[in-house]
Amino acid sequence: MVIFKRYPSDLKKIPEIINEIFLKIKKYINEDDLFNIRISLLEALTNAIKHGNRFNRNLEVEVFLEIKKDKLIIKIHDKGEGFDYKNLKDPTEPDNLSKTSGRGIFLIKNFMDDVRFFDCGRGIEMVKSLKNRRINEDKGGKKG
Repeated sequence: MVIFKRYPSDLKKIPEIINEIFLKIKKYINEDDLFNIRISLLEALTNAIKHGNRFNRNLEVEVFLEIKKDKLIIKIHDKGEGFDYKNLKDPTEPDNLSKTSGRGIFLIKNFMDDVRFFDCGRGIEMVKSLKNRRINEDKGGKKG
């Protein structure tokens, strides 16, 4: 299954976007992974809208989703200037603990199995492995 869709840069739309995605993937993913994916989507979409597109409603956020036999791939792409993803500060270091931002990517990297940036930091690819996972049989999925 492959899904590609564009959304307006509006933080209020994020719950609707996540719910739309979850309707399509929940039968393939177990409950623990769904929580991690939800947080990762929330952080990636917020970053794209807030830091990437700088709340410019004329700029869209692109969401690409693919479910393969052994993995879920999610790409979020904004139209901003990008950022230096190679020099991210560790939010767990004492100097960074009181900062109000900088934790989203840290959370994504801890909740997803593989995280990569592309297009000079305008895009993030998040991968969740589905190998040897028990998926939601009661929601129409098959045992994995």
